[in-house]
Amino acid sequence: MKRRQLICYGVGGAVGAIAANWVSASKSLAQNTSESITIEYFGHTCFLFTGNGLKVLVNPFRAAGCTAGYSLPQVEVDVVLISSFLLDEGAVEEVAGNPRIITQSGDYQVGNIKFQGISTPHDREGGRRFGKNTAWRWNQAGINILHLGGAAAPITIEEKILMGSPDVVLIPVGGGAKAYDPQQAKKAISALNPKVVIPTQYLTAAANKENCDLVGVEEFLNLTSEMEVKRLDSNSISIKPTDLPQEGTLVRVLNYT
Repeated sequence: MKRRQLICYGVGGAVGAIAANWVSASKSLAQNTSESITIEYFGHTCFLFTGNGLKVLVNPFRAAGCTAGYSLPQVEVDVVLISSFLLDEGAVEEVAGNPRIITQSGDYQVGNIKFQGISTPHDREGGRRFGKNTAWRWNQAGINILHLGGAAAPITIEEKILMGSPDVVLIPVGGGAKAYDPQQAKKAISALNPKVVIPTQYLTAAANKENCDLVGVEEFLNLTSEMEVKRLDSNSISIKPTDLPQEGTLVRVLNYT
């Protein structure tokens, strides 16, 4: 196995101080509106974010259960963010190259991008069953991104302060024991008020239905009548700050092929 940087420590501090420092560090990134970020969907909660000269992979998986039919692409990236070490989102050994791997909540600087990991429960029992989930927040190509990983509990006031005002939220909607069901996802979106929502962690044709407790994305989409919903033919989307709506929320469903 190639030698790689595994970052597994957190940075503590008061909620207000962390949020203030993060906003200060990311202000300059939002000023460049000509760049775009490309978001590619590889199944479940695994996405690749490309922009600002950086490739960021979130939640690589092992092919089992709900991810049994998915294939993790062998792309070399700069940063890997991990929400937990459960089989469906913590397979760091599957990643090619020698990226910087970040696994726990806290603040981390990579180049000119600051990543913030926010700890939340990975179940509806305060984390007693599946432990903690790490949601990831950062600004890339002028877009404030929030990847909620396997969030399962309602967003607290403290978590909302840390999560800030995201432009793009990637949120689980398929339910099961480890993440939001469609109704819980809708409540979390109302709390965060993002400009773009990308659903994650739902049942697709590629999943092993016999060993997967998720529902399809349609159940979530049935709750989004007030939002502009579009199903894309591709597994990727490119977004510039100028593409973000001034009002309302867009829902974009990426196609896994």
